[in-house]
Amino acid sequence: MDSIFEKITQAINEFLISLIEGSLGTMFNDVNDKVGAIASEVGQTPQQWNSSIFSLIQNLSETVIIPIAGLIITFILCYELISMIIDKNNMHDIDTFMFFKYFFKAGVAVLVVSNTFNIIMAVFDVGQHIVSNSAGVIGSNTNIDISSALADIRTTLEAMGTGELFLLVLETSLVSLCMKILSVCITVVIFGRMIEIYLYSSVGAIPFATMANREWGQMGSNYLRGLVALGFQGFFIMVCVGIYAALVNGFTVTTDIHSTIFSIAAYTVVLCFTLFKTGSISKSIFNAH
Repeated sequence: MDSIFEKITQAINEFLISLIEGSLGTMFNDVNDKVGAIASEVGQTPQQWNSSIFSLIQNLSETVIIPIAGLIITFILCYELISMIIDKNNMHDIDTFMFFKYFFKAGVAVLVVSNTFNIIMAVFDVGQHIVSNSAGVIGSNTNIDISSALADIRTTLEAMGTGELFLLVLETSLVSLCMKILSVCITVVIFGRMIEIYLYSSVGAIPFATMANREWGQMGSNYLRGLVALGFQGFFIMVCVGIYAALVNGFTVTTDIHSTIFSIAAYTVVLCFTLFKTGSISKSIFNAH
């Protein structure tokens, strides 16, 4: 009779151990895959990330936004001309150079608005170049090797009782679910940045049109700072991945399963939190608001 209960207990323990090993393997694989995909996602230009969305945004910019920007720049240039005449004592202090300066400013303003999309893409090309170069420097291994430690962990698990194994199943399942949620959060950060880039790119002609006037130009200046901040956000994301890689490379999977699970969960939580902060950090550095 005792042997029957022992075999049943052994079968239950074996089942629980297989669940724990499966949760551990899935947990670390999800994190490894998601973190490894960050560099490739961030290193893409808006055109490379999704060509169909890029074409849509470009068509919207050229067919919908640029005509509106043309009206704005016409109003601003008229306002500039009126202000210039009034400031010169109602044309009593007129000199020919001021008209040359006015037409030069108008020509540059029209040229900038006409090539807004190319200027925006040039900013992100520079950002992509910075990300690519940083990936070459940071390029450390972000994989957490759990397979080599599973044999030692199994020995520890086999020495545990059924109750402790059951609690460990609940613990690993909960942490594994949290890691999946964190993986989704990482995807949200990467996708959210690219969508924000597309939104910025779609209306760029309007703030660029305001830069011909000193008073209205604050809109264009802030837009340009926000554009640069978005480009450099990719660099800050790569720095976060580099810090995570350094932490992971110094991490050792031990037979203390509780410590192992919560240590790597803490690393991933920190990575996810800092990825969410990269946008605000970049904007604060470049004074974009």
